[in-house]
Amino acid sequence: MDVTLHLAQDPEADALLGRSALAALTGMLLDQQVPMEWAFRGPATIAQRLGADDLDAHEIAAYDPDAFAALLSDKPAVHRYPGSMAKRVQQLCQYLVEHYDGDAEGVWRDATTGQELLKRLGDLPGFGKQKAQIFLALLGKQLGVQPKGWREAAGAYGEPKSFRSVADITGPESLVKVRAHKQEMKAAAKAAKAAGK
Repeated sequence: MDVTLHLAQDPEADALLGRSALAALTGMLLDQQVPMEWAFRGPATIAQRLGADDLDAHEIAAYDPDAFAALLSDKPAVHRYPGSMAKRVQQLCQYLVEHYDGDAEGVWRDATTGQELLKRLGDLPGFGKQKAQIFLALLGKQLGVQPKGWREAAGAYGEPKSFRSVADITGPESLVKVRAHKQEMKAAAKAAKAAGK
C-alpha cells in the first residue's frame, strides 16, 4: 500500500493511512461519533504516542489495556470515548494477530470476490455491515483493491462519484460534498422519525 489519501485532512496522518493497512483499518474503526478527520488522525496520534512511525498489531494486541486506554485518553484524546475505543482497537489488533499473523493487508490480499472481502471485513471486531461496505468501497475506489463484484458488495458506497462516505473523499471539495450528503441523510432520518410519532 502506498497511495495518497485525504481522510484526515492532515498531510502526516494521511501519509500514514496511505501506506499502512492497519492505520487505515484503525481510522475506519474510530470513525463513529466524532468528526471524520478526527477519527482518521487517530492512527497517526497513536503511532506517535507509541514512539513509532507505524502501528504494529502485535504490539498493540499485547499492550497493557489500562496503559493503552491512558495513551488514547491523553490530551488531545484520540476519540470522544477513548477508553472504549482503546479496547476496540486492541480487539481489532488481537483479531488480526490471531487470524492474519498481524498483517492487516492479509484481510484483503487474496480475497477473490467482493462478497468474500465484505465477509472478512464484517468479521473484524467493531465492523458492522455498513462500516465493512464503506471500507470495501474505500479499498476499491482509492487503494486499487478490486476483487470481482466489489462495487456490488459495497452497495451504494461502491457507486462511482456517489459522495456518500470516506471512500469518495479525495480532497477538500469532495469532503464538503460527503458532509452535505451525511447532513441530508440525518435530516431525512429525523423527519422520518418525527413522521412516525
